[in-house]
Amino acid sequence: MSARAALITGGTSGIGKATAQVLHSRGYRVAVTGQRPESVARAREELPEDVLVLQADARSLADTDRVVSEVGERFGSLTTLYLNAGVSRPVTLDVCDEAAFDEVFAVNTKGQFFTLIKALPLLTDGASVIVTVGIGATRSLTGNSIAAGSHGALLAMIPTLALELAPRRIRVNAVSPGFTDTPMTRTALGTGSDDVPATMAEMAEKNPFGRLGTPEDIAGTVAFLASDEAAYVTGQEIVVSGGAGLAI
Repeated sequence: MSARAALITGGTSGIGKATAQVLHSRGYRVAVTGQRPESVARAREELPEDVLVLQADARSLADTDRVVSEVGERFGSLTTLYLNAGVSRPVTLDVCDEAAFDEVFAVNTKGQFFTLIKALPLLTDGASVIVTVGIGATRSLTGNSIAAGSHGALLAMIPTLALELAPRRIRVNAVSPGFTDTPMTRTALGTGSDDVPATMAEMAEKNPFGRLGTPEDIAGTVAFLASDEAAYVTGQEIVVSGGAGLAI
């Protein structure tokens, strides 16, 4: 197999950024994408200088084409594709509108699906594709119906994608974080809480492990799925939640 190389969408902050750091430390060549200029600039400062940081809107197929082209020119091929870009827009049925629905599905579902399609020519035989889903796709959370649907659609695709790509030994798996302390989580909580730290502390107390997840918790699982140790694992979802959601 050629030298290990990874593309991480949504890789300029939170879980994606932590994963970029872990994979880079393990010898991967790494490229990450991000939409917000401030997070892209921060990633260029904080990630190792040889990490390729690209600004791209996950909703834009033209941006995806550009990303795939630049990654192809830099790396030649990919052994890992981590589809991690996503948005969370907590909204209840009484205030939901078409624009909110379309934005979430455009990023979380359409954007990630077409990134996979467009990156396929770069993926080596035996490559690993990992998709961030989240436990919210299968567990109830008020205001989460649109995000749950957008991620649930991806989760439903995993078995079929795994079978379609099995002839090339390309593995397709999902990682589903529980509540994780990331900038996106804090922003989402801020839409319904005047005291985000207090809300997070309360959530941590309810977790069986007594804490929220960290980006590094998720990054370690992604690194496993990307590694040769997971060479016979495909079509699966690994939940990384500290036991959240297990109690009746």
